Amino acid sequence: MTDTASGPLDGLIVADFSRILAGPYATMLLADLGATVIKVEGPSGDDTRTWMPPTRGEISTYYLSINRNKRSIVLDLKNPEDQDTARQIAGRADVMIENFRPGGLAKYGLDYDSVSADHPGLVYASISGFGSGGGAHLPGYDLLIQAMSGLMSLTGSPDGPPFRAGISVFDVMTGMHATIGILAALQERQRSGRGQHVEVNLFSSALSGLVNQTGAYAAAGVVPHRMGNAHPSLFPYEPLPTADGDLIVIAGNDRQFSTLAGALGAPELAEDPRFRTVGDRTANREELRPLLVERLAQHTRAEWFDILVAAGLPAGPINSIQEGIEFATGLGLDPVVEVGPEGDSVPLVRNPISLSRSTARYDRRPPEMGEHSDEIRAWLNELDGGSK
Repeated sequence: MTDTASGPLDGLIVADFSRILAGPYATMLLADLGATVIKVEGPSGDDTRTWMPPTRGEISTYYLSINRNKRSIVLDLKNPEDQDTARQIAGRADVMIENFRPGGLAKYGLDYDSVSADHPGLVYASISGFGSGGGAHLPGYDLLIQAMSGLMSLTGSPDGPPFRAGISVFDVMTGMHATIGILAALQERQRSGRGQHVEVNLFSSALSGLVNQTGAYAAAGVVPHRMGNAHPSLFPYEPLPTADGDLIVIAGNDRQFSTLAGALGAPELAEDPRFRTVGDRTANREELRPLLVERLAQHTRAEWFDILVAAGLPAGPINSIQEGIEFATGLGLDPVVEVGPEGDSVPLVRNPISLSRSTARYDRRPPEMGEHSDEIRAWLNELDGGSK
């Protein structure tokens, strides 16, 4: 099973027993970088195949977004013959990734202990919701993690209800953590010749990813709370109204605030003892905000964007997804790429990683369910049966 495109992970074989988001996102990142990914699906397929609208034709765009550059085989793990095929795939892989409930693959002989006993060089990655200990019985869905980690307590208006983030942020974050763990284990394997078990869970990824908010409690016993669009430690760092709508305005340090005050035509604000330092401005934000708003009302969002960016300050409009992609296109970032052969390609979002000596690949559109079952079985039959 070879591809015309290559990359830094060319030759790496990944057995992907994951579904929905965190695992498939991780394996797509690996596939983009050249790995051969075998997506093992149950008889009903990956759940995201049915998560619609929106669709492209009759295919869920959710599924399309995270499954390019893979091959798909359908296996019923309750079927002994399919179990054998699954174990063959795992035995031929450098990496196996799964997100069954902890211990859920043991009855099929596909858990870490069973597979690694015969294939000690395998890097085996497990993704769960709450870990393999006391939370092993809890199902892992991003919305649950957003709620239970505390993220939703931080999201929304101060006197309104808590809100979820607009994406499954912790699924994506956990997928990236899984990828980092896999690459670290592969590097270790180069030195020792041995694989290992990589475990990540959504809840731990969430607590880590909440960074300064969880750090506030861990280091100082401070329990953060909802502040709308305000930042707990910086001001200005939020949308502020202009003559025709809101603009994100940021002053991350004293120098930037001095520049901002000058650009607004009010350099005296930077010398005001109430606003001289980051701490001063944060403590006195309710006094400073109306002074900034008064000056911002003199121009439109677009005008202030040009003025502030020319001054070297971070500022920007609140875009729709369409506007965000169009803005990236205007910057030459080429955010949308055609994935797959000409005439049978799908437009998807570019891998964000750029490498100086190699490139991400976009040669395989997301596979139809079981599209490569025959190819994968033929590949297994060609192998000589020796251990990896």
